[in-house]
Amino acid sequence: MLEPSIVKDEEVEFLIKDVHELYGYDFSQYSRASFKRRINRICVIDKFTSYAELRYTVLNDPEYLKRFVEEITVNVTEMFRDPSFFKALREKILPQLGTYPLIRVWVAGCSTGEEAYSIAILLKEANLYHKSLIYGTDINPSVLEKARAGVFPLQQMKSYTENYILSGGKNDFSDYYTANYDSVKFDRSLQEKLILSTHNLVSDSSFNSFQLIICRNVLIYFDKGLQERVFHLFDESLENLGYLALGSKESLRFTGIDENYHQFEDQKIWKKVEHH
Repeated sequence: MLEPSIVKDEEVEFLIKDVHELYGYDFSQYSRASFKRRINRICVIDKFTSYAELRYTVLNDPEYLKRFVEEITVNVTEMFRDPSFFKALREKILPQLGTYPLIRVWVAGCSTGEEAYSIAILLKEANLYHKSLIYGTDINPSVLEKARAGVFPLQQMKSYTENYILSGGKNDFSDYYTANYDSVKFDRSLQEKLILSTHNLVSDSSFNSFQLIICRNVLIYFDKGLQERVFHLFDESLENLGYLALGSKESLRFTGIDENYHQFEDQKIWKKVEHH
């Protein structure tokens, strides 16, 4: 197994530069520590004997590149992750959004879709789903394929059910899926209002206006300059009095848009207040 320290800093820089020039994926603003950890993990999982071998494969095999980008950008996710966050959405935010004729929600960096499905369930239980649209976007097309399929491992349902109950869910969680051997398929109706598409937070522009944007545990991999760009993108995309939800280690404090928002209770949820 490669030690993280074995991959030299300048080698990481060369790889980042090559991938950008050859394929247009720009990882230059990713946190280096996180990037190195993930390169190390790829070497272990895919049994590369050296860093040079990994680099050679990435640069010469466009098929493998897809897998590489996936591993670097993969976002570990689960349904109703941090149940107190979903409880706050359920009890405090959705009643506010319910006053709108159409509710648009953007789940940015949605990965394999667990969060988008969780939001669909919340909206259903609040009787708001019929007038909602959920946009799930990710840089990575293959995770979106998984999200479209709506199929998840059966063994995860126990913890998802616990999360769901802790988030204030009152129904039987198993009503939302059909079990089949070792996997479950989520109900088609949860996809009716779900639009999944690729979107690169780094380079793509705003594509709609939203009342709620959820982007949790994506920006921790970005450096300050890149985070700032993404925050401005969210600010452009969020309606006045809309809500922005971030992950537990992410914050709007000390960003350029900070003064237009105030933090909502103890959660990582910010409300956009009018400019005066």
